[in-house]
Amino acid sequence: MISRFVFRSQLRLFISSFILCLLLTTAAFAAGGPYAVEVRKNVMIPMRDGVKLATDVYLPVEDGDVLDQKLPTILERRPYNKNGCKSSGTYYASHGYAFVAQDTRGRYGSEGVWHMLTDDGVDGVDTAAWIGKQPWSNAEIGMIGTSYVGGTQHALAMEKAPELKTVIPVDAMSNLGYASMRNGGAFELRFWNWIYLNAGKGSRQSHDPGTAAVLKEMAENRVQYLFQLPLRKGTTPMKLASEYEDWLVAGMQHGANDDFWKQNNIIDYPEQYKDIPVYLVSGWYDSWSSNNTANFQALSKTIKGPVYMIMGPWIHGRQGSHSHGQVDFGKEAAIADPLGWRKEWYDHWLKGIDNSVGTAAPFETPVRIFVMGTGDGSRNQDGKLNHGGYWRNESEWPLKRTIYT
Repeated sequence: MISRFVFRSQLRLFISSFILCLLLTTAAFAAGGPYAVEVRKNVMIPMRDGVKLATDVYLPVEDGDVLDQKLPTILERRPYNKNGCKSSGTYYASHGYAFVAQDTRGRYGSEGVWHMLTDDGVDGVDTAAWIGKQPWSNAEIGMIGTSYVGGTQHALAMEKAPELKTVIPVDAMSNLGYASMRNGGAFELRFWNWIYLNAGKGSRQSHDPGTAAVLKEMAENRVQYLFQLPLRKGTTPMKLASEYEDWLVAGMQHGANDDFWKQNNIIDYPEQYKDIPVYLVSGWYDSWSSNNTANFQALSKTIKGPVYMIMGPWIHGRQGSHSHGQVDFGKEAAIADPLGWRKEWYDHWLKGIDNSVGTAAPFETPVRIFVMGTGDGSRNQDGKLNHGGYWRNESEWPLKRTIYT
């Protein structure tokens, strides 16, 4: 039973990631902007401790030359290989932004030792400072990213980097001891799974072919290690990737919301968050949905922002879909253009464009929620149940008119 659960969960995650990549690729090349794009690969940006992080820079090009003006920047810091940012980097650069994609510390092309989010605040600050000094930069940055990559946005916002002007954290890691990793007190096994997969894929140890092969075999057969929990240091091939083993052992040992989980703790320390426009995105069926609503409540009381929140009928990272599992919520439930709706927000706050932000959907009001359940229950041509639903604009969360039962 355990093995089926893990395999099915991992398969759903893989399929979700694959579909999202397809959506991003389509958006980037089918709806490109007026500029050609130049990509500067593997720029090694030095951090304050001398570690260098591998970075790709996408710049708009006109008449064969990089656009001769100071540009706002979209920054994505990720542990999943910066090469995966090709579509979004091309899209935003073609629309007149600089786009910077970076491997986080200890991952893929970057130097140093990986730690779960604890270095991402200061590394983000150093990266933002480097961006601000470049001849193509106007020293104003917006960030992009989902899940862990959304967590790197929160990390930089809590360090109050001067160059950071807005963030769009989607299904983002935060309040780790309350939800993201200790969910209701229990350790989320998705991070046991995450460690087993990523210790051998993109880690510094994976640069050695022999070690990579052992860790790859461990990942492929990871279900058998579930039956050997609790994990003890040095008893599995994970010992070859010491920082990943250290984190997993410690994470499973520490209780809910003790000091081990203090990074990205927004709900207890909202005053540490930079006062910038924040657009919080999640779905009712994401296991971290409570993070999004809790962060909205905390930040709305603490910063001027403005702070916006959208909650759709989505699972983790699937804002572009209108059906999940056995049900369909109607085409209006999906965000059809996953890069374009972000661009609308960036255009307003980074370029000063007077657009739909604050005036029209999906940015008309601070809160936008999808109310589910107006369908007739019939099956569509794909065999999905017509569950239905509609979008509703609100100005607050929780709703003052709520009747609790």
